[in-house]
Amino acid sequence: MSTSTVAPTATTWKIDPAHSAAEFKVRHMMISNVKGQFSAVSGVVTLDQGDITNSRVQAAIEAASINTYEAQRDAHLKSADFLDVANFPVLTFESTQVTRTAGGELSVKGNLAIRGVTRPVVFTVDGPTAPAKDPWGNTRVGLAATTKINRRDFGLHWNTALETGGFLVGDEVTITLEVQLIKS
Repeated sequence: MSTSTVAPTATTWKIDPAHSAAEFKVRHMMISNVKGQFSAVSGVVTLDQGDITNSRVQAAIEAASINTYEAQRDAHLKSADFLDVANFPVLTFESTQVTRTAGGELSVKGNLAIRGVTRPVVFTVDGPTAPAKDPWGNTRVGLAATTKINRRDFGLHWNTALETGGFLVGDEVTITLEVQLIKS
């Protein structure tokens, strides 16, 4: 007799790519942050409200969907100097542990893969929101998740020294996911 890996209180939700984005920011020239986003986000969240530790996340981002609103920069970020989208077309995340923090937020630990390098990360999650029906009868929830990574940990080493000292691109990258989920 087999046992189910999904608890009876678990609900499966699909990421709505039309209403979701993976955003990032990184220090540029040591003076300001440059922001961008990936628009092609997909995945599945299994949320168990009865026992949050049974929840799971699997997500994928098409690397070529990067947009910083500067065509030359986007082309450089897609090149072998950074994401190398020709050889590594997808960034992935798969959770390994979900817990609720003392502040009521969720902490989602998992493995993030960028450019063929997989490293553990922890996302702090605000949400999910209360379920709501959209005009077409679908049940939706939303959430926001944030983490910080060192881009060098993922093989993103390209940089250039500035005449005034420091480097063109900072190493710390803040990643924020703004996600709407549709109940499966």
